[in-house]
Amino acid sequence: MEEARKVIAQNRKAHFNYTVTDSLECGIVLEGSEVKSVKAGSISFGDSFAYIERGEVFLQNFHIAEYSFSSIFNHDPDRKKKLLLHKDEIKRLQRKTDEKGFTLVPLEIYLKNGLVKIKLGLCKGKKEFDKRASIKDRDVKREIAREFKSRQNG
Repeated sequence: MEEARKVIAQNRKAHFNYTVTDSLECGIVLEGSEVKSVKAGSISFGDSFAYIERGEVFLQNFHIAEYSFSSIFNHDPDRKKKLLLHKDEIKRLQRKTDEKGFTLVPLEIYLKNGLVKIKLGLCKGKKEFDKRASIKDRDVKREIAREFKSRQNG
């Protein structure tokens, strides 16, 4: 049976600023109004990151806008959110992030069988010349695709 997966948002900036070495899927602890806002797509996570504190993983700077149709008991949009991972995964991530230059960055947020999931990436920051190389490769691919398309059409 195929799993239903609907991508809500992707962090395109993360692939430009970081080299993603590993990624894993994790759950997130949300309140009711937060779930409704996420499903509506009212999120912002361009500069968010995850960190490990006392054996638990938390997501910082992950903004979920207040749900407009909820009551006065709405959620705090900028609170830190707890991520759900197995202990052995947390230990492995702790060892990796203790190495110099590695950080945990959310790459994608999506719904999987009705549950909100986050694809968390283990990333290493790119240097300026790496970013320029990425831009150059992207431009070359775009030019090749444009040339291919023009030859296809005649």
